Amino acid sequence: MIVLLCIVLLTAIVVFLYMRQQKFGKAPSGKRLELIKKSPHYKDGQFQNIHFTPTITEGYSTAGVTYDFLFKSFPRRTPADSIPSIKTDLLQLNVDSNVLVWFGHSSYFMQIGGKRFLIDPVFSGNASPIPRTNKSFKGTDIYHATDMPDIDYLLITHDHYDHLDYETILALKGKVKHVICGLGVGEHFEQWGFDVKKIIEKDWNDSIPLGDGFVVHTAPARHFSGRGFTRNNTLWLSYVLQTPNLKVYIGGDSGYDNHFADIGKQYGPIDLAILDNGQYNVAWQAIHMLPEEVLKAAQELRAKRIFPVHSSKFVLALHPWDEPLMKITALSKSHDFPLVTPMIGQEVNLNDTAQVFSEWWKGLN
Repeated sequence: MIVLLCIVLLTAIVVFLYMRQQKFGKAPSGKRLELIKKSPHYKDGQFQNIHFTPTITEGYSTAGVTYDFLFKSFPRRTPADSIPSIKTDLLQLNVDSNVLVWFGHSSYFMQIGGKRFLIDPVFSGNASPIPRTNKSFKGTDIYHATDMPDIDYLLITHDHYDHLDYETILALKGKVKHVICGLGVGEHFEQWGFDVKKIIEKDWNDSIPLGDGFVVHTAPARHFSGRGFTRNNTLWLSYVLQTPNLKVYIGGDSGYDNHFADIGKQYGPIDLAILDNGQYNVAWQAIHMLPEEVLKAAQELRAKRIFPVHSSKFVLALHPWDEPLMKITALSKSHDFPLVTPMIGQEVNLNDTAQVFSEWWKGLN
């Protein structure tokens, strides 16, 4: 018994010391925490979704899900070959071109009307605070912070490690002019040495004018947050990027709910809806949509095209790595709903709604 207690105590000390590293960020405090407490979405010491949102679906259990991850074998969770990609030189992009470039998972760059946006960049090759525990697929790490031009607006949807990557953020620090994020997330950036004047933190249902007819509207999502043992002390959100000529919905991570219909009524039609379509499971359906729900969400957003993301880079679920793209492609064909499915690094012309994309994931089993 004494030996067991010593092991438990030693483990607790090691975990405590490890989690004091900068990469874990910092919990909101001081004036930032006081502002958070005034949010109508902050109750009982944490942020709340619009409707009850269980992390684990009724009928499933955390123990069961953990057992499946650790001890069960599921086929083709990683590709047998390298993911195909294209190395577009972002530093040499024509300033007049309106393009999107995807980096895999939920990271992408957009240049619209001469303004440059970077969303949830993860260039470290890892989706976990523990090195080499969730490595990216071979072929997906062709971009790094040094490949990025100066970024006018860095948008962060929430502070999970596969969306807010400490190593990447530090490497980008000198290139980022402004950070836009949810309430509380700015505490991480301030802890990591960012000028507080560059950090714009917002609640749901707010608007940030960017000049020249550009506006970023913050909107709800159905998810959760946290970089340690404390959950939901920072706010997760989605965005509507409104420009003089188009509207882009930046969905972040979200389970299905009626907020998509509300956003569609307020801001639709949406020219491009970027929605998470991957790392899903019925066991956690409330916080990540299944492919059929992605299509429904896009329809309710009154979107003209879907760009499905949150796949093809990391293993965070039990399904085959290419299943998300296969399923959403089949659904889009049966409902005649246009998809945007670029290879990593491929230029998406945001002005060309007829641009054709290959089913590049085929043959990589």
